[in-house]
Amino acid sequence: MTVDSIPLNTGAQLPLFGLGTWQVKDEAELTVALRAALDAGYRLIDTAHLYQNEHIIGKVLHEYISSGKLKREDIFVTSKLPFTAHAPEDVPKCVESQLKALQLEYIDLYLIHCPFPFKHQEGSFAPLMENGELAVTEIAHIDTWRALEKLYKEGKLKALGVSNFSCNQLQALYDAAEVKPANQQVECHIYWPQQELRALCKKLGVTVTAYAPLGSPGRKAARPDGVWPEGDPLLEPIVKQLAAKYHKTAAQILIRHLTQHGISTIPKSVSPDRIVENISTFDFKLSDEDMHTLNSIETRTRLFIADFAVKHPFFPHDDIDTSKVPKVGIRLH
Repeated sequence: MTVDSIPLNTGAQLPLFGLGTWQVKDEAELTVALRAALDAGYRLIDTAHLYQNEHIIGKVLHEYISSGKLKREDIFVTSKLPFTAHAPEDVPKCVESQLKALQLEYIDLYLIHCPFPFKHQEGSFAPLMENGELAVTEIAHIDTWRALEKLYKEGKLKALGVSNFSCNQLQALYDAAEVKPANQQVECHIYWPQQELRALCKKLGVTVTAYAPLGSPGRKAARPDGVWPEGDPLLEPIVKQLAAKYHKTAAQILIRHLTQHGISTIPKSVSPDRIVENISTFDFKLSDEDMHTLNSIETRTRLFIADFAVKHPFFPHDDIDTSKVPKVGIRLH
């Protein structure tokens, strides 16, 4: 299956579809999933320092590149800076460790994982806890960005971006940056379409990547005792009706809806059959009427709330009304 792509402001092409790897730490399981994905035509692999699986991805990529199955330029790798490594002096150390784990000389797209910096433990990037809570630090986004810009100029990071930034945070960083953000990765699906943010990204020439495009049905496993917002786009009646109409699965309808909007989409799966099914979405198009129907679904539910950072000075209270949201399990994607 051939996957369409969209241009980044660097001139590189970002695949419109790829494999998300959050929550997958088992080496055997992830190895099988990655091989199935690469064999099926996936060329975008999304990971992060936080996921603790870059070393597994590195082994599989090395296997495919060294054997000649794929060239390095055939593969697009996205990774992310953890919230404990925002200090300018920590950025190059963290990136070097990630490059070593991934067995790569450069990362295609590198994102600030979230806009809330926290302190790390001595000798590692593990979060430092104080009085049972994450230890807050205030490091300006532009200071972290300047360190990333240096690595960009050195060729170690081919494009820079952010994840989970609010409109105001993205605009402020964009205005101050020398190397402009190329991508914003956020929760995006029919119940949380991010229309305002997408409009801003379009204005600024920033591409959008959607995590949890299917609603992340396995998200509660990240913290079983947590309270999570409810919502399952896969069970939306309209989606089911369209799946029957197009002879596709609900997941394929949701994926196609986003990619047809020009949004890069990275559903996670470890099932080889599901992995092949998910990429099989570029052989059909939703009609304009059906796109409008999906755009007009009235349910609006954010499935991931950054409650761990509510007390952080950088928390965008104007974007998230935490007064109406219970304490919930968090996916730091």
